Amino acid sequence: MACFIVPTAEAVIVTAVKKIERKKEAAGAQSHEVQAHEDRVPLARKLTWLANMLWGGAVLLAFEHIWHGEVTLWFPFLTAMNDAEEMATMLHEMATVGVSMAVLISIVWIGMCIAADAIVRRHSSETAESTR
Repeated sequence: MACFIVPTAEAVIVTAVKKIERKKEAAGAQSHEVQAHEDRVPLARKLTWLANMLWGGAVLLAFEHIWHGEVTLWFPFLTAMNDAEEMATMLHEMATVGVSMAVLISIVWIGMCIAADAIVRRHSSETAESTR
């Protein structure tokens, strides 16, 4: 009914953090600071991956709920908000399904980050060995 709200909320937070991190990285690049972690993917790029995964999933879920008539374009927008019993079911779905989806997306993202850092690290070590 409203499980897409949880990944959407996480996507909003991640997008805000991404913008802050991107500003920090730009300020560091302007001051000509030496990158301490040359063998890693920048955090702003990783956060972009997470935000894209969350926004994409939330949009698809919202479309599915609109398709099934659970979300309307008029107030209260969620059809479950009309009845107290349905509202309890909706909150339970958000707490179980919505949180599970958001956590699963975050776990997949963590795996992506670990794999990307390993690939970049391996590439930088191969490059360093070939220049010797």
